[in-house]
Amino acid sequence: MLRVLPVLGLAACSVASPHFQGVPVTRVAVNGSLFDVRVRGDLAEAVRINSEYAPRLGPIEGKARFAMAQVSGCDVVGVLGDQSVTTGVLSCDARSRDWALPAATLRFDCIGGDIKLKKQAWSDGSDIDCDPM
Repeated sequence: MLRVLPVLGLAACSVASPHFQGVPVTRVAVNGSLFDVRVRGDLAEAVRINSEYAPRLGPIEGKARFAMAQVSGCDVVGVLGDQSVTTGVLSCDARSRDWALPAATLRFDCIGGDIKLKKQAWSDGSDIDCDPM
């Protein structure tokens, strides 16, 4: 029994919430944070799967928001959740008609601003510059 417990703990690291069960996942790395992102309708979910000191949502929110925007192709107009699982409310008016879920892991290196203070999607590029790695 004791051998099974560590395996169960690892299995729960990237489990989707009920609304996102069965939805394809895209892995996104943003400045040292690693997320599994799922998109369903006008909502996206980012589950942080790396171990990282984050006692609250603040330090993680901007990274999760950016990850959800990159996978969905939409602006993220609201973020709810905690430091492990965030749900983003999407506004997809500007998304191209030929949008498709990215198939590979996405990796970004971001510089130039305080990620945790961004309240709007990073599509305007105002304070933070993120480049694919």
